[in-house]
Amino acid sequence: MYELVQVGPQSYYIDCPAKIGVYVERDTEVYLIDSGSDKDAGRKVRQILEQQDWSLRGILNTHSNADHIGGNRYLQNQTSCQVFASGMEAAFTQYPILEPSFLYGGYPCKDLRHKFLLAQDSEVTDFADEAFPKMVEILPLPGHFLDMVGFRTPDGTVFLADCLASRETLEKYAVPFIYDVQAYLDTLDKVAAMKAPMFVPAHAPAGKDVADLCVFNRKKVLEVSDIILDLCKEPIHFEYILREVFRHYGLTMNFEQYVLVGSTVRSFLSWMKDSGKAAVTFADGLLLWHTV
Repeated sequence: MYELVQVGPQSYYIDCPAKIGVYVERDTEVYLIDSGSDKDAGRKVRQILEQQDWSLRGILNTHSNADHIGGNRYLQNQTSCQVFASGMEAAFTQYPILEPSFLYGGYPCKDLRHKFLLAQDSEVTDFADEAFPKMVEILPLPGHFLDMVGFRTPDGTVFLADCLASRETLEKYAVPFIYDVQAYLDTLDKVAAMKAPMFVPAHAPAGKDVADLCVFNRKKVLEVSDIILDLCKEPIHFEYILREVFRHYGLTMNFEQYVLVGSTVRSFLSWMKDSGKAAVTFADGLLLWHTV
C-alpha cells in the first residue's frame, strides 16, 4: 500500500484505496491527481515525493468525494501547492460540509461528520486559471458525482477517477454510488470507446483496455434498475424500496450505507421518472413510487 507505480514515461500512480495519480512535468516538478483520504494519506504521499526528490506544484482534483480530496489541506499547508477544481466540485472542495449535507438531505449528524464523508477544506483554483498545467487534458466524466472529470497526461495515460468500479467491488457491494444515472451510462460508453496506452481507474486495476469493465459496470447498473422497477409494480414508499434493495444484495445498514445507497436509489428513481418508466402518487401524506 502507498507504493509508487510507473505507468507511462511521465505518469505514475500511488497504489492506495483511491489511487493517486502523479504527473512528472519536469525532472523534479510534479502534479498529483487527487490526494487521498486524509492527513495521513497526505503525509505518506509527501514522503514518497521527497524520496523521489520531487517538488509538488499542484493537485488536480477529479471530484470532491472525501477519499479524493482528504489530503489536500495537509499537502497545501506543507508545500503551498495549488489545488485545482472546477464547478460544483470546486464548491464542495472548498466547503466540504456540503458532501454529507447533500447525501443526507439536511444538516448531517455526528455519525456522518467524519473523514469518510467530510474532508478538511482547501483553497481552490479553477481549471481555467493560467496556472493550470495546459499540457494535461481535462476529460469530463459526469455521472458518479457532480462535475467529475478525468485527466489525460501528455504521455497518453488516462486517469479515470471513479467512473469504473472493479468486478470484485461490484460483486461484493452491488450498488455503486451514482449521482446521475443517464450521465453515468453515457460516460461508460465514452470510456469504452477511448484509446490510451494505459488507463488508471481510482478503484479498479490499471490496464490497457477497460472496455470489458465498462460493459460489466453497465450491466450492474441495469440490474439495479430492474430490481427497483420490480419493487415499484405496486405503489411503494422510498424507505421500503431501500430496505428491499439492502435485503436483495445482503447489504448491512448503517448511517454511511444509508446515505450512500439511499442517494443512489433516489437517483435511479429520478432517472426512471424522467424517462417515463416510473411515476409518483401522493397518498395519506406519503410520496409513493410506482411503474407506469
